[in-house]
Order: sequence, then structure tokens, then C-alpha cells
Amino acid sequence: MPLLQDLADGFGDLVLGAACLGCGRPGRALCRGCRDALPRAAAPHWPTPVPPGLVPPYAVGAYEDPLRALVLAHKERRVLSLARPLGGLLAASVAQALADAGAAGGVVLVPVPSRPAAVRARGHDPTTAMVRAATAVLRAERDVVSARLLRVRPGVVDQAGLDASARAANLAGSMAVCGDVVRRLGRRRARAHVVVCDDVLTTGATLREAQRALESVGLPVLAAATVAATRRRALREE
Repeated sequence: MPLLQDLADGFGDLVLGAACLGCGRPGRALCRGCRDALPRAAAPHWPTPVPPGLVPPYAVGAYEDPLRALVLAHKERRVLSLARPLGGLLAASVAQALADAGAAGGVVLVPVPSRPAAVRARGHDPTTAMVRAATAVLRAERDVVSARLLRVRPGVVDQAGLDASARAANLAGSMAVCGDVVRRLGRRRARAHVVVCDDVLTTGATLREAQRALESVGLPVLAAATVAATRRRALREE
């Protein structure tokens, strides 16, 4: 099945006239060489200032090319074949978070929800697709599921252009848990380690709000995992 998916993605990229986002070579949106050259080692990246109570947030690198190009092409240009390589990078962040915490047992990956208007405008939900791809990678080593447990309440505006304080104010109380969490996860899953997932860490306000919503219904969050963190975010040694 992975080979068939690779062939299907490659055919789609060729038909659409794609070029590699890394080297510009005609063909796939990400050639094998550039894919192999992507960073794989994740580490904690803390925003400045840190939202009070934020769990350790992980990323594989800075939000600049090539990671920035991959995230934007997948999210805004619907280059759907990038969900798998981005999912692999997200999986590296999750794996490092679990290793650092010494967390054994089941894992639930919870994607940060997008505004319904944004999903309709884009024609897809890039974060959910990326998290599902990460889940598939991690299942080779442990019991992992993805679960869309969160929804965005009405009234949240686009975060682009907002500073840290404005983002926090915009997101305060903006997320809620969908339905009966224990019923959806099952009793065994409800005891699993929860990791909140997103594509990019900026101020940490979005991840902190997702964490708050989950913990308000009794689901402790172990860590947050992203693909990339903005360059102004500094790595903090614990």
C-alpha cells in the first residue's frame, strides 16, 4: 500500500506540473533526496514568553525553508502528498516527547482544531491529515491513535498578524471537547498519554488553549508536538 500511495502521489504531482519544494527539480512536490535530507531530531522549543502552564512543546526545526515551504504548500495550496512527509516529522516530535517523559503505554494524538470557515476555504483539514499520517508512522512501535476531540467555538478570528497577547485573548476559552470523551476513547484509551499536535509553534497560545480544554474534562496532556517552531523561539535547557 505505501508503494501504491507513492505512485498515486507522484502521478498527481506530475500531472499538476509540480516541482520539488526543496531543490526545484520537476516532478514530485518533494523529491526523495530532499525528503531524506529533512531534519529528524526533535527537541523542546519554548516560546518567549511561555504561556503559564504550557506542557513541553516539541519541534524538529525552525519555521523557515524547507519546513516552512512544506507546511504552507500542504496547508494553503492543497499539495496533499505532503501530508505523509510532514506526518513523519510530526511523529519524530511525538516520539521525542514520549522518550523524554519516559512515557510507556498507549498514546492519543489530538490535532488542534481549525476554524470551520478555514477548512471550507482550503478544501481540506491539513492538521488532521498530518496527525493521521504521524499516527501511521508511530504505530510501528507502540499503541497510538489519533482522535479529533476538540472543536472551535464561534467568534475566533484568524491568528495571522496577531502578537502574543492578542493571540492569547483571541483564543481564551475558544476550544471545547466534543461530546463524551471517555465514550469516544474507551476506558483503555482514556488512560493513555495525550499529546496535542499542530503544524507550527508560534506563541504557544493555541497549544495552551487546546491543553486547557482537554484538562478541563479530566484528560491530562503530556506534551505538545509540532513540525516547526518560529525562529524567535529559543530552545530552553531544562
